[in-house]
Amino acid sequence: MTWLIAGLAIAGVVTRPFRVPEATWAVLGAVVLVVSGLLPVAEALRGVGRGSDVYFFLAGMMLLSEVARREGLFDWIAAATVNSADGSPARLFLLVFAVGTVVTAFLSNDATAVVLTPAVYAVSKKAKADALPFLFICAFVANAASFLLPISNPANLVLYANDMPPLVSWLRSFAVPSVLSIVATYGVLRIVQGSRLREPCARNVEQPQLSAAGWTALAGIGFTAITLLMASTLDLQLGLPTCIMGVLTAIVVVVRKRSSPLPLLKDISWSILFLVAGLFVLVAALDRTGLTTMLASLLQSAAQQSAAAAAACAGVVVALASNLTNNLPAGLIANSTLVRAQLHQPQRIADAVLIGLDLGPNLSITGSLATILWLTAIRREGEDVGFWRFLKVGALVMPPALILAIGARLLIG
Repeated sequence: MTWLIAGLAIAGVVTRPFRVPEATWAVLGAVVLVVSGLLPVAEALRGVGRGSDVYFFLAGMMLLSEVARREGLFDWIAAATVNSADGSPARLFLLVFAVGTVVTAFLSNDATAVVLTPAVYAVSKKAKADALPFLFICAFVANAASFLLPISNPANLVLYANDMPPLVSWLRSFAVPSVLSIVATYGVLRIVQGSRLREPCARNVEQPQLSAAGWTALAGIGFTAITLLMASTLDLQLGLPTCIMGVLTAIVVVVRKRSSPLPLLKDISWSILFLVAGLFVLVAALDRTGLTTMLASLLQSAAQQSAAAAAACAGVVVALASNLTNNLPAGLIANSTLVRAQLHQPQRIADAVLIGLDLGPNLSITGSLATILWLTAIRREGEDVGFWRFLKVGALVMPPALILAIGARLLIG
């Protein structure tokens, strides 16, 4: 019954029947599990609590994004980017991809979805270009570049928990796989979207003046990036510092403008936090069924035969599983599995799992929280991409990047 209820809830998140929001299905599944007695209230609350760092992180990023959007920062960035492209859609595509890579690396993939997507939509409108190819960049680079640094993806924190490798060791393991992932994703996505990039873009658009509040929003985003790097270096959780920076930025802007904070808070998609909480509860229920114990036994048997083969298989399986459960709960399951498996070469296998966890979600629209946030962002702009439409692109973009990244990590040793 637990598997059935969790499966139906996740199916609701993936397919959004009757256009009911994703969060509703996740919360409904969690409530049914508790009410039916399949999951004790105490364990459900413990499951919700495991996501506290993620909630803080998302709240801070959404505050930063909404302040930036309201103060015209996105329009300012859009005009500068369009003018730099000088009428070339191919150059504009490359510029947006490069910016997306930097934002993902230093602010996380969720920031790319929440902060960059509205800016990129504004870019496409300023350039009088088809918006979809550039919006796709935000979705795919958010995952493709999300293991360049430890702070690039909250899923990294979920998988490694209190055993996060030092920054130097991290770069030694993931620098080459990350570069291959980014290059492969760019190449395939550029080919797939090539037919939409033939018409010349506008050039020499008027560059708007950025207000004092807009500069404050930009400074807030910059200081947030520095704060996250410092927190990562000190091995601190990232959620609370991000939330504090978002709140401080919003307060400074509101005080300077002498305006009410209510309109700002009203326009933020707080339902995302309920979606994440629901998913964490579903994972807590699945863990009670002995799922992680079974997976640990299978992984241990495979590793005894060949550590490299076990790592490759684990990475691919997690990549596919992330699209069924979302990569945050998949990361929780993977973390418990790795701890219980007591492997001979745990780092090698854990790294391959991380690549699958971060990169696998590029297959479908519900694979990662970043992609769901991206979908929410483009809906606010009047755009929409269905499950099957995204899958057609993801099925071409994700596999080459995944194979190259895992292969490179295993060759590094």
